Amino acid sequence: MGVTEDLADELAKDTIKYIEATGDEQIIADLVKLMGASSQTAEEAFLTAIRVRRANIKARALLVQRAKDFKEGKAPPDAFTD
Repeated sequence: MGVTEDLADELAKDTIKYIEATGDEQIIADLVKLMGASSQTAEEAFLTAIRVRRANIKARALLVQRAKDFKEGKAPPDAFTD
């Protein structure tokens, strides 16, 4: 990745850890506003990193649950429901 993506991803990781610890979802909007004032590129890279990381967290949780269900002999659902 380039410097923009690397920095945005590092900030996204730290932000997600902060949110998990505090529950403060507003921090994303605050950071976006701050970053957007000086660099739209950095803002967009940060938002993309947040979305990608959160999607990955949800996907991994689903995979772990399905593996657990399989080990317990439960049949997987016919279709994914959020």
